[in-house]
Amino acid sequence: MEFRHLGRSGLLVSEISYGNWITHGSQVEEDAATACVRAALDSGITTFDTADVYAGTRAESVLGRALKGERREGLEIFTKVYWPTGPGRNDRGLSRKHIMESINGSLGRLQTDYVDLYQAHRYDYSTPLEETMEAFADVVHSGKAHYIGVSEWKASQLREAHQLARELRIPLVSNQPQYSMLWRVIETEVVPTSEELGVGQIVWSPMAQGVLSGKYLPGQPPPAGSRATDEKSGAGFIASWLTDEVLTRVQRLKPLAEQAGLTMPQLAIAWVLQNPNVSSAIVGASRPEQVYDNVKAAGVNLDADLLKAIDEIVEPVTERDAAKTESPAQRP
Repeated sequence: MEFRHLGRSGLLVSEISYGNWITHGSQVEEDAATACVRAALDSGITTFDTADVYAGTRAESVLGRALKGERREGLEIFTKVYWPTGPGRNDRGLSRKHIMESINGSLGRLQTDYVDLYQAHRYDYSTPLEETMEAFADVVHSGKAHYIGVSEWKASQLREAHQLARELRIPLVSNQPQYSMLWRVIETEVVPTSEELGVGQIVWSPMAQGVLSGKYLPGQPPPAGSRATDEKSGAGFIASWLTDEVLTRVQRLKPLAEQAGLTMPQLAIAWVLQNPNVSSAIVGASRPEQVYDNVKAAGVNLDADLLKAIDEIVEPVTERDAAKTESPAQRP
């Protein structure tokens, strides 16, 4: 495993991090989820990402039990706040009330005194940003989080929040966007702004919800047991990528992966890690062998000719296109 700094902070994270968005507490049984976490640890992964909303808070609990007994100082545990976690009007958003209550709930479920990174899961247009950042400052100053991050924020929102974070003396160090060969929305504005501010990307869905694994074939139904056939694990999120045109292009990537000595998932993960602003790529798994395969993408360098060949095959969605193209996944 290779390690990178999270933005310009001193925090080192594993190039590949383990996330449990649609697996723990939902898609797979707890024994299987724990086996995947053990595989991640065995493979050198030290960075684990979750959120209070995943599987209705169950994902945090599963991860907390799976990591119990590990040396806490040797792990980087990330979680998030924003989406509804209860029926009440204030059980959502980035108000001071919800943030202060949510961090306590997350710490209890994760069985830890602090998280290394506490992230705003989306931008809250109904709450003043000053209120949100002041609440985050109190979370940091109380020792319940070491760093602050955001997820899927625009460049202008990152800039405004970063200025407030400096005034409040808290480290806003990361953004967590969707990023893959097929979805490159962050490259136009978010990445340049982040580089200027010292913010690193922790990218989710580097395999485009499994589409870049090559297992979905044009003109054929999705394989039984795949994510595209399981409504609980995101079938609706990837439907717009399951077109014959996209799947045909993906199949043309297979010879490139073979020439590089990589599997298709490894190629997809290694591709996002070629971007120097990416600090870590999040992978999920329902079986330990998937983890062992994915981590082999760490430290891989793809040469310029290979990157050019990839660009000639895929037609990625950029920021210019994003306004008229709905993301195939909405809640990482």
